[in-house]
Amino acid sequence: MHDLNTSGDSELKIGSLFSGYGGLDLAVEHVFNAKTVWFSELNEPVARVFSHRWSDAPNLGDITTIDWSQVKPVDILIGGFPCQDVSTVGKRAGLAPGTRSGLWAHMAAAIDALQPERVAIENVRGLLSSPATRPPAQGDDHDRHNPGDATPDGATRRILEPDPWHLGDNATRPLRALGAVLNDLADLRLDARWIGLPASLVGAPHQRFHIFALARRTVPHPTGDRLLTRRGNTRPGESETRDDRAVTPDHRLRSPRTGWLAKQESRIGDPVVPDRRTVQRWGRYADAIARWEHITGRPAPAPALLNDADGPHPAPAFVEWLMGLPAGWVTDADYLTQDQQITALGNGVQPLQAALALSALLD
Repeated sequence: MHDLNTSGDSELKIGSLFSGYGGLDLAVEHVFNAKTVWFSELNEPVARVFSHRWSDAPNLGDITTIDWSQVKPVDILIGGFPCQDVSTVGKRAGLAPGTRSGLWAHMAAAIDALQPERVAIENVRGLLSSPATRPPAQGDDHDRHNPGDATPDGATRRILEPDPWHLGDNATRPLRALGAVLNDLADLRLDARWIGLPASLVGAPHQRFHIFALARRTVPHPTGDRLLTRRGNTRPGESETRDDRAVTPDHRLRSPRTGWLAKQESRIGDPVVPDRRTVQRWGRYADAIARWEHITGRPAPAPALLNDADGPHPAPAFVEWLMGLPAGWVTDADYLTQDQQITALGNGVQPLQAALALSALLD
């Protein structure tokens, strides 16, 4: 755990964007011993799940309509902007104006206005292979900085940034989506590190490879110097600059909301041998299921719901278990249909995976 707050407050404050059911919030609260104080989620049913779990955190609503000058600054700003246009299973429109994934520009505007000391970002592995089309700025050579067609066909992929270890360093060629994000963070005077890892690395019985980035402020932001005005009216606000120190906060207790994550972390890597009953039930998946049962501390629910008319459907409770969430975190929300529960869970962040990634980036 790291303590960035020197103002005397007992907890670091998190602002949450594209919040979903709060998977990234759980990880950041756990790693930084922090608390989410406001969030932004457009999907009303999913927002109700978040409000139930964080009852004192207001929902700022649609990120495209927020006046950031009226929003209280936070120590850590987090978000997993929509992945539809960079996902390997989507149309691969890329990180571009007018796309869902292009909402990253609004998160960048929030960073510019609120000036947090840390920024945590999560997204799918497609950030590494999807192109980014940059918004035009006055004096820019737009054709030189952007691919002629944002669709990542073979020709476009060949001219994307060739070196994944220096993403965002060369703005004269079409950027990968992650390169554009890192480039923006650098423009915002943030030093960023990123990592990609599969959920199976923390013991989950599936791959679910995701990208995580953690950025920290390097120098104070001069008042009035706004670097992203080309994005439109960002309604910049001001915040007090804080020191950034790493200490061991042994005098503080972890949030009760994330105490279960510490238990999961402590079980990663434990040797697990499935018993005969598990082998009989799960067959070739027995090893993976037994390991995740041990890490989560609860048995796997039935994986499917049977329907005579439509056949079997994934059981929301099973998907919730796959994500490592406490039982009922999403499925207790009776105002979500089963399809809405599956969608919310499928679009969410696995807390243990995110916690391991953030801890690695801090180290």
